[in-house]
Amino acid sequence: MSEDAQKEWEARTLRAWQLAMLRFAVTLDNADRLAVLAVAAEIDKLDPQHDNKRTFGFFRRTSAELCAAILQPNKLNSAILHQHLSRIDDVRLKRAFAAVIEADQPKGSSVNKPVKRDDDLWRGLS
Repeated sequence: MSEDAQKEWEARTLRAWQLAMLRFAVTLDNADRLAVLAVAAEIDKLDPQHDNKRTFGFFRRTSAELCAAILQPNKLNSAILHQHLSRIDDVRLKRAFAAVIEADQPKGSSVNKPVKRDDDLWRGLS
């Protein structure tokens, strides 16, 4: 597999994990939690040094923490969820996850915001 194809496959796999996490956050269903953990286990197996002695467990560990944080919201768990939120690159996915966990979203400019007239703009022109 070429390097570009490998990177694209890894990006799709990471996105699948993030989408699975979002689905669990929405449904709180045990089947969706198990799907998150299954995707996480697959990602962790991708570690090139994966063997019986050394196992990469970031995604399994992170998934378990996130699922627990989603199920039992509190101040500490809110920090865990916000940390995960900061790792999401896709803007739409980030907004969706933030909405589900009820995170404070940065306020964008309002479409209905009144336009401030600057009468000084024309001062001095005849």
